[in-house]
Amino acid sequence: MAVQWNGGHSSSVLCLHVSAEGLVASGAERGELALWDGAGSPLAQLRLPQAQDVTSVVFSARRPSTLYTAHGETISVLDVRSLQEPLERLQVNEEEINCLSLNDPDTFLAAADDSGAIKVVDLESKKVSRSLRHSNICSSVVFRPQRPQSLLSCGLDMQVMLWNLQKARPLWTMNLQECDLEEESQQSAGQFFNPPLAHSLSVASCGNVFGCGAQDGKVRIFRVTSVRFECELEFQGHSLGVSQVHFMPEPYWLLSGGNDGKVLLWDISSNMGKQQKSPAKSLHRRKAQAAASSRKEGKLNKVASKEHSGIVPKLTIEHGEKVNWLLCAEIKGSRRVLVADQTSSVSAYPLPEP
Repeated sequence: MAVQWNGGHSSSVLCLHVSAEGLVASGAERGELALWDGAGSPLAQLRLPQAQDVTSVVFSARRPSTLYTAHGETISVLDVRSLQEPLERLQVNEEEINCLSLNDPDTFLAAADDSGAIKVVDLESKKVSRSLRHSNICSSVVFRPQRPQSLLSCGLDMQVMLWNLQKARPLWTMNLQECDLEEESQQSAGQFFNPPLAHSLSVASCGNVFGCGAQDGKVRIFRVTSVRFECELEFQGHSLGVSQVHFMPEPYWLLSGGNDGKVLLWDISSNMGKQQKSPAKSLHRRKAQAAASSRKEGKLNKVASKEHSGIVPKLTIEHGEKVNWLLCAEIKGSRRVLVADQTSSVSAYPLPEP
């Protein structure tokens, strides 16, 4: 049963983040920002200038009192110990920002926007150090843990990209439609109108495995190998688009939230182990190394993932509202999954121990 966190917002909650000290920040429509304690009581509220939707909030890991917020084309830097006017504003994006991500040392901040651009800001100089780009809206960007120069992005161009900040071009790109190439002959006509627009990314704590949620209702799991990545698993538990994916601290436990109002918990640890040992996977890797194009790569990846189509969720939460954001937080010694949706409340659900 969910506990409702009320009193922080009057509009739909769009994003969430938790600090290293257990403070939760939430951003909502019309410029609303709120801070919550572990009991779900609102501690402070602020309406950001121009009342633009707050679409992403990120705490600094090294300075837990520093909060980066995206509203419209602006990034505001706030001190949560005294939630007042922003300490500074970064105006680096030209269109609405959808996602922020900080690297581990807190030296770079990446901001993905509706134009498809990813602006990477050097936080010491406060200047853009790299401008990366998708051909359509960039919906999610995330730095890889323990790899401060490496980041991943995805967008409504159906592309997932691996970047290194030393290069302006992606190291590796995969089109999610090509991942599904082997199934095209089996798809119904209706499915062609539900392309895999990529909505959300999350990287496991190891830094080499990441998940992607897409509009076709599928979750795809990839493994990074050097300067490329390969599709390891593909599974479906949502009847509509997957708006959010979130890796938990446990190895290969993943949360997904969908437009169907469901929140699912997946344990893919045994499947990842099988993949590592599978002769078919080894053959796939040898073939992939010889592949001349990402199109061939997509076909081979699809073959390797077919045997894992029977993956089922470990836990199903019938939340009932379209999921805007979700995360896992340690609250008063127990874990909760926090869900933001179309309402002005945040829902907190208990999670089972591993």
